[in-house]
Amino acid sequence: MAGVTLIAATIFGILVAIVCVKFLYKIWWWPKMMEKKLKKQGIHGHPYKFLFGNLIEMMRMSKEAKSKPLSLTHDIMPWLNPFLQHLANNHRKIFVMWAGPTPRITVTDPKLIRELLNKHQEFHKPEANAFIEMFVTGLAGYNGEKWATHRKIVTPAFHIEKIKRMFSSAFGACVEEMIIRWEELVSKTETCELDVEREFMFLGGDVISRAAFGSNIEEGRSIFLLQKEQCELILASPFTLFFPWLRFLPTASNRKARDNYKKVRGMIRGIIKKREDAERSGITMEDNDDILGLLLKSRNEEKNKSKAGLTTDDVIEECKEFYLAGQDTTSALLTWTLVALSMHPEWQDKARKEVLRVIGKNKPKFDDLNQLRIMTMIFQEVLRLYPALLLYRSTSKSCKLGDMTIPAGVQVFVPTHLVHRDCEVWGNNALLFNPERFSEGVSKAAGKEHQLYIPFGWGARMCIGLNFGMLEAKLALSRILQLFWFELSPSYTHAPHCTLILKPQYGAHIILHKL
Repeated sequence: MAGVTLIAATIFGILVAIVCVKFLYKIWWWPKMMEKKLKKQGIHGHPYKFLFGNLIEMMRMSKEAKSKPLSLTHDIMPWLNPFLQHLANNHRKIFVMWAGPTPRITVTDPKLIRELLNKHQEFHKPEANAFIEMFVTGLAGYNGEKWATHRKIVTPAFHIEKIKRMFSSAFGACVEEMIIRWEELVSKTETCELDVEREFMFLGGDVISRAAFGSNIEEGRSIFLLQKEQCELILASPFTLFFPWLRFLPTASNRKARDNYKKVRGMIRGIIKKREDAERSGITMEDNDDILGLLLKSRNEEKNKSKAGLTTDDVIEECKEFYLAGQDTTSALLTWTLVALSMHPEWQDKARKEVLRVIGKNKPKFDDLNQLRIMTMIFQEVLRLYPALLLYRSTSKSCKLGDMTIPAGVQVFVPTHLVHRDCEVWGNNALLFNPERFSEGVSKAAGKEHQLYIPFGWGARMCIGLNFGMLEAKLALSRILQLFWFELSPSYTHAPHCTLILKPQYGAHIILHKL
């Protein structure tokens, strides 16, 4: 018996030792080896610190910068991410920073960025860790064959003709509900204060709910609220993004995240089952042309052809992703646009005159929105200065990038906020709000470096919902400009804050006036 106990203890000790060695390799030996390899190639940065990398320094510098208020300026990088700005000032076009034990080679050189974005097979999206997967996966996070298959199947749901059919039922209905509520708020005193970030967040959620789930709007809204809460739980646990094993700790937030994950999947699965039951019963559904209907149709067609297509789980994840990609990014664009037009009322006047000239006081039609040239320029400039997303790529094998060899497991990071403010690309007024730079399109605005304008990604991995989001934004802004003028509230605090996307940290408080 004693011998058996000794053997068991020995085996247990060996297993513990293996786990400890693997853990030490991941958090110390491997990062230090990568640091040496990168230095040999001339890629420098702050040295790797045990376990946390540069996270502690980043937090310290951020806290120090944010101890002082930010003025009403578009030169936000020293305040938004002073650590990144410091490295960029000292190392110019390429340097390394450490997100925990993961090295991130940061590139702002136009030639390297072009090469990186064109090599989307070699440099793929980083694999989502298990903690993020409780929030959302889907097309944007896939790579290789799975990405190609999903992209082919999902693309028809965002064809311009499909979006046209959603124009009145989804976009128009939701925008009008918001506008009617705003008119009621200003009806008594002809002015009111609103947090437009919150308003646009719920507008985006309603649009996606209608576009994705058709007549199941109430269930769609419930899914939106759960996804919103899930996002907040993730942001409240920043270290879990780098150390996903922390999700196993028996904390209240971890339990809530798991519960929300199950609820959202269950609700979407329930909507799918209703449609499948109706189809089997021979009932014609009005919702067949919404996004969920189109995904289910594609899934069934691929099954009939005996091809590998979407599973029901895939459809659920794509629907969850629509809330992040379609709601957060569009609401952020509208929020920063109203902030920018309040800071620059001359452009608000130009945009309003254009809307009244092209559309008058009528409700906008689909074709009207394509004629709004000044509005397009304004959105392009807002997306330049306040892009919603950052761009990360990863390698699963050693890859060439320029003259460098990027080892497997290293991430490559394109800091959009820095690239969009590069004076060598955008001119000496790169830090100023000047929509006129886009008067002849993106290619003339950035010259030969137009590939450095990447608010929606680039090339094969360009955001599939680009037209969807821009149509929603144009319709909402058109109706607002027709009926109101607006200015920043004295309570507004300019504090761009980068979480999953770039948002105003304390909301966007606007004083709304009836025209």
